[in-house]
Amino acid sequence: MRRNHLALPVLAAVLIGAVPAGTALAAPVPPAAPAASGTSNAPAGGGEGWEPAPSAPWDTAAGARCDFPVHGEPVVDEVVRRVLETRPDGSVKRVAYAGDLVVRVTNTVTGASHDADVSGSAVVEYGTDGSQHWSVLGPVLLGVGENGGNLPRGLHVVDGVYTLDIAPTGHKTVTMTHGTVDDLCARIS
Repeated sequence: MRRNHLALPVLAAVLIGAVPAGTALAAPVPPAAPAASGTSNAPAGGGEGWEPAPSAPWDTAAGARCDFPVHGEPVVDEVVRRVLETRPDGSVKRVAYAGDLVVRVTNTVTGASHDADVSGSAVVEYGTDGSQHWSVLGPVLLGVGENGGNLPRGLHVVDGVYTLDIAPTGHKTVTMTHGTVDDLCARIS
């Protein structure tokens, strides 16, 4: 499954919007600047400065994304990241993500599941206001709440050439140049 391109992780709390019941959604936080490292976890063709960026398992309640509760868990997670640009204060501005990522998405009522290959390519720019701008090539897992974006409520694998803008409020806007959207809720209903 090794691919010679940049890939981004699910970033579950951000893209899926999975938070414990009763928890307020905060603006996504950009990653901290990496410490210097003498080892390289870079994808094929990469160099120094790559570090692991694992994705955490997540859960969403019935009605939050699908009509039923959903559990997501990485079954392949070889994602690394590289900070491309920092601000004068040292905070992270732009990050590239690389590596294979397959997430098993499960309907926890029926047990139906689907392994979603979300090894898309992206560079993410983090705004100082909590906003994010993603330049993407390939598949990414995107969770959208009711009235939470320009895609309907659900869990989607967005694939193609597109941008994803996440407002400080968490509202997600996909601007598709060319591609497809796969409804994972329908796949596991």
